[in-house]
Amino acid sequence: MSKKKEQPIDLQKVPEEEKLKYEIAEELGLLDKVLETGWKSLSAKETGRIGGLMTKRRREEKKN
Repeated sequence: MSKKKEQPIDLQKVPEEEKLKYEIAEELGLLDKVLETGWKSLSAKETGRIGGLMTKRRREEKKN
């Protein structure tokens, strides 16, 4: 059983709704890891941190 390799991520073609996820990953110092090995390489703790910050920012945007 072979593992399928993910295609490299092109930051210019990231859908608008996913840009926040990439911005937060960059702020946390995880963007290089994501670009090299994909989102699957992140730990549950790292993924949860990104998700939590995304939720927090979206709530703040709705308040304004």
